[in-house]
Amino acid sequence: MTFPLSNSPGTIVFLDDDPDYLEMLALVLPRHWHVLLFLRPQDCINHLQQEPPLWEADAWDQQRVIDHWRESGAPLIPQVLRYWQESSRRFSLARVCVVDYSMPAMDGLQALGELVEWPGCRVLLTGQADEQLAVDAFNRGLIDQFVPKQTPNISKHLIEVIKRLLATSNSPHAQAWRSTLSPRQNALLRVPSVALALSEQVAERQWVEYVTLGSPFGVLGVDVQGHASWLQLEPFEGLAELAELAATEGVDAGQLEAIRSGEQLPDIELRQSLGRASPPALAPAFAVGREELLLGAIFPIAPEHVPDPTHTFSQWLARQAPRRVKD
Repeated sequence: MTFPLSNSPGTIVFLDDDPDYLEMLALVLPRHWHVLLFLRPQDCINHLQQEPPLWEADAWDQQRVIDHWRESGAPLIPQVLRYWQESSRRFSLARVCVVDYSMPAMDGLQALGELVEWPGCRVLLTGQADEQLAVDAFNRGLIDQFVPKQTPNISKHLIEVIKRLLATSNSPHAQAWRSTLSPRQNALLRVPSVALALSEQVAERQWVEYVTLGSPFGVLGVDVQGHASWLQLEPFEGLAELAELAATEGVDAGQLEAIRSGEQLPDIELRQSLGRASPPALAPAFAVGREELLLGAIFPIAPEHVPDPTHTFSQWLARQAPRRVKD
């Protein structure tokens, strides 16, 4: 298992020539998903063909944060919080497209073949006679997943497939954020038990959006209501140095011992990144993964630093049109 270095909510697109099936999906798909339902292949293709420049613009917004940090030393955390605040267009980008193979005007693979530059995940719905064709398409990298329509409880299965695809990072975005990590940090995040533990933390915090940073080392996340928090990560071998830094910040002897023993972690780098002059806060530390490699601690981000409530995913979703089949 690998831990996706960043993630953001987006849109799920369905293309099927059966309006009753699309209406059923409109009712059963999770309400916190933004869903578009297309009946005609060309309408769906036209919509998704407009997205690549928007994906590029969003990737540039993220790269600009990293470049500014690298060139001028501007802290990453407030820049990411500002990026979340200033742009909500990323929510409209289609992350997954689910297409029925058997359609009279154009089959599903032909429709997906028109989306050469669109970077999202592709799912093909197949009939029993189409399964070998879908296997071949998967092996050739034309689709990311196929789902037989005869699958028992197909709606539930389809939701699970989409959830897994939504949990993956867009590759260019992940590569950009990976550049902020040191080789040691990269190696730690690739340990399977660490990756699993971090994914569990994302689920527990109910983050709909997050990004992994190397300076400072941790994961910055925000939930659907816009509440942000910082999962600080600290390798075991860095505890002595961290305690020395805490001593210069006036942390008392008892707390210093708790830092050295891995019982607590201070928010020194978070505080510095946000320009706060208050004394360091300490939070209980916990093991990240089974091996004694990495510790974590959770620190809430004060409301004055987080995105405006009108820019949260829940508010954006509430402003979207009701789900209906586009005919």
